[in-house]
Amino acid sequence: MERKRHYQLVQHLLPEKHVWIVINSPLEDVYRQYQEIGQDIVVFASGDPLFYGYSNTLRNRYPDAEIHTYPYFSSIQLLASKIGLNSNQLSTISVHGRSWQALDAAIIRQEPLIGVLTDQEKSPGAIASYLLQYGYSNYSAWLGEDLEGEFEKIEHFSLAALCEKEAYSLNCLILKKEKHRDIPFGLPDTDFMGLTGRPNMITKMPVRLCSLHFLNLQDKKVFWDIGFCTGSLSIEAKVRFPELEVFAFEKREECGEIIQKNQEEFGAPGINVILGDVCELDFSVYPLPQAVFIGGHGGRLSVILKKLDAYLGATASIVINAVQESSIQEFIDTSGILGWKQEGTMQIKIDQHNEITILKAVK
Repeated sequence: MERKRHYQLVQHLLPEKHVWIVINSPLEDVYRQYQEIGQDIVVFASGDPLFYGYSNTLRNRYPDAEIHTYPYFSSIQLLASKIGLNSNQLSTISVHGRSWQALDAAIIRQEPLIGVLTDQEKSPGAIASYLLQYGYSNYSAWLGEDLEGEFEKIEHFSLAALCEKEAYSLNCLILKKEKHRDIPFGLPDTDFMGLTGRPNMITKMPVRLCSLHFLNLQDKKVFWDIGFCTGSLSIEAKVRFPELEVFAFEKREECGEIIQKNQEEFGAPGINVILGDVCELDFSVYPLPQAVFIGGHGGRLSVILKKLDAYLGATASIVINAVQESSIQEFIDTSGILGWKQEGTMQIKIDQHNEITILKAVK
């Protein structure tokens, strides 16, 4: 059975001899009580339990159980109905007990309507602040509090105003795109914050786009960018492929602030930034990639490639940008030793800059 507030609603309907089990963490304690009951169990849950709800949790835990679900309106459905919103284009995500990942993808795609299930940490105010941090001021928000409850309240906010709102604990949001934010295909190099005194330390836009072509990220889930520097390629990848999990590695500590500023400039939240020497990091703690880009290697390309080999799945793509002939040959030789297949090479020269060679291998 569900939470305490539900007990107040249904207690008078229950048989005299009943056992009320409150769903609290850890869930293993709840499951143990279910086992001890040893008979059919009725669960009371809010709204549609198959909509980011408890029925899904039970189905995962008891795949062979016979579960009958009797839904009511979800909170997002209720809010959309109460404000008379045409919800044909409404997509819904949850940050309730979850990361920002689903919201990141929705705002980068600039969905016209985004229903958001919140929690105490990722509250309406925190969500509004998050969108503004990454430049998505083109949204407004409908806030529904205690829907169908004693303290029901529905209000429409600008994101700036919502930042100041102390919302009732039971709430949900619908974000509405008021205008489209222009994020160009091929982000302008001049808009990136760079390393102090080294303005050319950036993978130039045409090279980024060609490198993304070689990486073939549209069917990938996890991407590693090694030696990200300004973060230009990670950011370009994230805004092109919002669902992609991006892990950006860099040795220079100052680049942590630089990539954050650039993420905010171009509206690319959700990049996982790891600062440290990749030769010393434990790669096993990160989701394994289906694609890797090496933009910088500090003269240790062969060492990095050999270390990567143990963490790449079959058909994983590895792409590098190289200026020096020695790096080109080292990539070819080392990937050959590792049994990787060479799949492409391209030379690009932009204005007066050095010629860049893009190479790709597949494990």
